[in-house]
Amino acid sequence: MSPVDQAASRDEHWMHQAIELAKQGWYTTRPNPVVGCVIVKSEQQIGSGFHQRAGGPHAEVFALREAGIAAQGATAYVTLEPCAHTGRTPPCALALIDVGVSRVVMASLDSNPLVAGKGKALLEAAGIACTVGVCEQEARALNPGFLRVMAGGLPWVRLKIGMSLDGRTAMASGESKWITGAASRMDVQHWRARSGAIITGSGTVLADDPAMTVRELPELESIADIPQPLVAILDRSGRVKPEAQLFRQPDRLRVFGSRSPVAAVPAHPAESLVSVLEQLRDRDQVREVLVEAGPALSGAFIQAGLVDELIVYQAPTLLGERARPMVQLGLERLEQQVRWSLREVVRFGEDVRLVFVPI
Repeated sequence: MSPVDQAASRDEHWMHQAIELAKQGWYTTRPNPVVGCVIVKSEQQIGSGFHQRAGGPHAEVFALREAGIAAQGATAYVTLEPCAHTGRTPPCALALIDVGVSRVVMASLDSNPLVAGKGKALLEAAGIACTVGVCEQEARALNPGFLRVMAGGLPWVRLKIGMSLDGRTAMASGESKWITGAASRMDVQHWRARSGAIITGSGTVLADDPAMTVRELPELESIADIPQPLVAILDRSGRVKPEAQLFRQPDRLRVFGSRSPVAAVPAHPAESLVSVLEQLRDRDQVREVLVEAGPALSGAFIQAGLVDELIVYQAPTLLGERARPMVQLGLERLEQQVRWSLREVVRFGEDVRLVFVPI
């Protein structure tokens, strides 16, 4: 291996460490991104940290505290470009400059207009060598919604569906508890905890009366510090009743439709699914959305081209032709089919989780 290849391999090794650190903040940093930082000197890690919660110190601050004065002349590996502006915390780019690191390796630049290359420019103006793009795709996958919203786009949308082998999600009566097993249902908690909002329809609320909370995460001893995601109910016909248990937590509830059955939860207009996503983004700082809904609303998100990830939990059972379909699309010709690319297959007990992305 050439010296250049060896250096690149070392950079990837340490950036992978920073990426794994960043994941520890997945559930607690909203609406901020998750970020990890590792500080290395003489091929030894001397400091590490991750962004733990919005308003708290950033990853670089924790890593620099651990490294102390040894950080002078060291290399900092950061999963996202160090911030260059003063928000609730001081600029991390200046902290790296003040301690005298010699090099900063960034997986990705930040799409936030307040940063967007300015952190890198500050570092380089101070004589600090910068490298950008190490493990970039893997690092950007940590914060897909944040990066897109900061660039002016819509929140990242995941559509979750639990279904049988024959693609059915409920019996004709609406009965659906439970098609998938306990391990699959536990895994769904991960996606809920990562989401700023869960979108559902009035039909799901009427049929299941769900709470849609994050109840438990196997990797955490307590979920007390995890902010519960908002729940957005699409109810254009005013069908939802005030007795629904979601209304017991009005602060985390949003109703999109003509009216709300509870005065504490005002209704918001819902001209389109794009409008709903825009309102969640602009009013509630939502970056990632999880859709847990029936076949009609799920199909509407797909037909609108708004689904970024399709997460399917498939159980080894058959429900028959009279059971409800996975989605309603109203297609009549093969040329109208909506094709996906399979990105991941994971087994949960007897079930299989399939993750697809649009082609």
